[in-house]
Amino acid sequence: MIKILRYTEYLYLAVAVVSIYKIATLWAIDPKETYIFMFFAVVSIAMFLFRRKYRKRFEQRKKGNQ
Repeated sequence: MIKILRYTEYLYLAVAVVSIYKIATLWAIDPKETYIFMFFAVVSIAMFLFRRKYRKRFEQRKKGNQ
């Protein structure tokens, strides 16, 4: 279960990287189109941090129960 949580963390990070790349490439063409990618980048980074904190708390709880 913990391995799955770790993979989902990095999936959110990958979405953030792709969104930031799209922001960089589209900004010169049409800045209005980048707003949705900005939203995805911010939400993905927030979810990465949230999932990481949740996984570490889960690991500590599991270690404490043993």
